[in-house]
Amino acid sequence: MENIYDLLKITLPAGLVLLGMYLTAQSFLQKEFERRLAEIKLKNTETITTIRLQAYERMCLFLERILPENLLVRLQPANFTAEELQQIILHEIRNEFSHNFSQQMYMSNEAWEMIKNAREEIITLVNNSMLQVQPQSSGLDLAKQILENVRNYNLNPCVSAIVFLKEEIKQLF
Repeated sequence: MENIYDLLKITLPAGLVLLGMYLTAQSFLQKEFERRLAEIKLKNTETITTIRLQAYERMCLFLERILPENLLVRLQPANFTAEELQQIILHEIRNEFSHNFSQQMYMSNEAWEMIKNAREEIITLVNNSMLQVQPQSSGLDLAKQILENVRNYNLNPCVSAIVFLKEEIKQLF
């Protein structure tokens, strides 16, 4: 019996020390794991933030490029008939949009919807303006009609989308 008591006097404190060491090591490893996970998240956040800002920049540029006044200056409407100009404008808008389509991954659904709506409104504006001129008339006639419709109906879908994107960027960053 005394041997068992002596054995307990030795093993019980050793077991308690071992348990304490185990709990300390486990706590240390858990904290180290959490610290490394936080570092990884911080690095990912920095990378994603840069990519998201670039996406917002690209979409603002897209919206600026499809503004009717900017499109018409870039395309030089005097070189085309109204029908050709309409097709070129629609092609430019669709090309610009498809080139930036992947940016939706880094934007909110509301921002992406604003961009899509702005694009559709510009396309509708161009198509409706085309209905008001003869297909074989000068591209300048279509350009004038587009700009007149923008002014008469106060159509600036791109401007409101750009304002929305800027506000969202301010909220996010």
